Amino acid sequence: MTIPFQTIDWSNIEKTEHKGETGTSYWQTMQFAGLRIRKVEYSSGYLADHWCQKGHIVHCLEGEFISELENGEQFHLSKGMTYIVSDDLSSHRSITDKGVTLLIIDGDFLK
Repeated sequence: MTIPFQTIDWSNIEKTEHKGETGTSYWQTMQFAGLRIRKVEYSSGYLADHWCQKGHIVHCLEGEFISELENGEQFHLSKGMTYIVSDDLSSHRSITDKGVTLLIIDGDFLK
């Protein structure tokens, strides 16, 4: 995979809406071969509608959220914090009371 130098002006990237179990998420997505970069906003009261097994690098840009594992463990992340996990190593979902903005990177390198 080769990606030439480029900038991303997120204000020009379309937002797509994704309903949670409660609340809504809005994704702005850049897709490359084997790499996806998203700026994701979760509304206040957001609870993901599924347990995710995909690997991610998740960086909190604004706000705070909980990454909950299916085994009950919870990790509180706030602005400036990051988590990373490879594919199929956890079942996780996001929860936020007040809303959050995240930068999420995933792709083939996390398999």
